[in-house]
Amino acid sequence: MQLCGNLAHYPTDMAFQSNKQRTVSWDELPNADLIIDAVYEGGDSKRGKADEVISRLLPGISNSGGFRAAGRHDATRFVVLYSTGAHPDWPDELDPYRGSYSYYGDNRTPGRELHDTPRSGNKVLRRAFELAHGDAQDRVQCPVFLVFQRVGSGHQIRFLGLAVPGAKDLSHNEDLVAIWRVENGVRFQNYRAVFTILDIAKLDGNWVRASVRKQGPDLGSVGVPGALLKWIERGIYTPLVAPQTKKGRTEREQSPDTEVGRKMIEAIRRFCSEDDFLFEAIAVEIWRMAVSEPISVDLTRRYQDGGRDAVGFMYLGGQEDRLELTFSIEAKHYMPGTGVRTGDVSRLISRIKNREFGVLITTSHLAIQAYKEIREDGYPIIVISGGDIVRILIGKGINTEVACKSWLETIVDPRLEPFAIDKQVDVV
Repeated sequence: MQLCGNLAHYPTDMAFQSNKQRTVSWDELPNADLIIDAVYEGGDSKRGKADEVISRLLPGISNSGGFRAAGRHDATRFVVLYSTGAHPDWPDELDPYRGSYSYYGDNRTPGRELHDTPRSGNKVLRRAFELAHGDAQDRVQCPVFLVFQRVGSGHQIRFLGLAVPGAKDLSHNEDLVAIWRVENGVRFQNYRAVFTILDIAKLDGNWVRASVRKQGPDLGSVGVPGALLKWIERGIYTPLVAPQTKKGRTEREQSPDTEVGRKMIEAIRRFCSEDDFLFEAIAVEIWRMAVSEPISVDLTRRYQDGGRDAVGFMYLGGQEDRLELTFSIEAKHYMPGTGVRTGDVSRLISRIKNREFGVLITTSHLAIQAYKEIREDGYPIIVISGGDIVRILIGKGINTEVACKSWLETIVDPRLEPFAIDKQVDVV
């Protein structure tokens, strides 16, 4: 089952916890290797860009911006992508379970054409993906990308990996897509690019710095990663895939991490404040947004739901031969800080039969003990918490409190029973 949007990389759980985390000090940067998920510390001189990590770690790379190419944009073969991870309109995101990284281009405000950006980042993306879909002679000219993400609010950054354009399960029509956004009533386009993080645990720092000096990967050096050569020579993607943990997420990990996100959840809560039943229809639409496969959903009746607020089918396979996979949805409209506990999901668990799965959707979070129990016991339940709801909505362009309110009004009328999903059924 492939899920899309911001839920795409979490088949049953949206948690990703790395193993032991290494920290590299400011003094170590000039000679440091690049280690997956290691944190690299900035300086403490309080002089702004003088304390910036990437330009010290990789001399020759700019000390500002999210898109930092080595050399001219029309010939570069080495690019650093840096994301704060905090922009609600442009949620750059790592998918640890599929080994991919989604990155939004550098046309992030209205007023310019798609490729008319100060750093020419979108031109680099267009060229890179064109080359990636060619033959070996094209791929050897294709830029490779180092991906970093800010940690906290200071100069600390985390290394996410070495990436190449595209993914083995995406066509050339799917891995680089121009999307529309609206800001202050003005429409404009930007790229959403999907990269593969190659299965490389550590990059030789000397090889990386030599590659920056050459403005392209040093393919003749002993430090060149085998996974990169495999992709260049044969077009084979070897993604760095992290296995799913059985641990549950904390309340903080399940909650919105921005003020915009908290306001969006509060808008949903207020919309349903006089009738919790309204959230059931909203939860169904959130689930529709979260999955790429077609689904059919029926709301259960208000007082006869049997532990399920909705039941439905997910259709897997091609049109010629499809498999119906049954699921049940439990919607919990809770106040922030009020966790869904084991007893609250026990009815849903009891209704799941062989070859079925459950979906728990809440405006709050699943209590950590309940989370651990359903993971350790292997119950096939997908948890969509308040923070997840925000990420799913933002992935669909619903990225403000006002947009969220408008979206809610298209789903249900709070004055009426929400019959409009598909239909309502009794569950026995």
